[in-house]
Parts: sequence; structure tokens; C-alpha cells
Amino acid sequence: MSTITADQAEKIKEIVCEILEIDEAELTEESLFADDHGADSLRSIEILAALEKEFGLVIDQAELSRMVNLKGVYDVVQDAAAAR
Repeated sequence: MSTITADQAEKIKEIVCEILEIDEAELTEESLFADDHGADSLRSIEILAALEKEFGLVIDQAELSRMVNLKGVYDVVQDAAAAR
């Protein structure tokens, strides 16, 4: 099973913050994208697409339901990397 590195985790956080248009200090692993940061479903799809492009992964859109916070995104990227 693949685990994400600290560098990958930092890049994921950068991507999420850029798409959500928030400062990195505002985003915690548990803060919810929709409830805490006002993200809509389109933002979630943008995050998914950016992660696929950055890491060369294929992520099923069904995984969007897990991508509600930064921890969920880390888990989805880790699972997608392990499935390659």
C-alpha cells in the first residue's frame, strides 16, 4: 500500500487552497470544504481533476463523497496511487 509523502501532502494542500481560494492557514485536515470554506460540488470536481493531473492518477468521481476535507483527499490520493 502506498502512502503519500510530506511533499505530496503539501502539494495537495496547495492545490486545495488554490481552488477553494483560501489561505493555507485556514485549512486543517478536518475542516469541511463545503461547510467551513463554502465550496460547491464544482470546486470538488476541480480538485479531483487537478490531483489527477498533478500526480498522474485516475480517480473515480464516486470518490468525491470521501473528499469532504483534506484528510479525505489524502486518503483518496493514497488509494488511487496504490491502485496503479
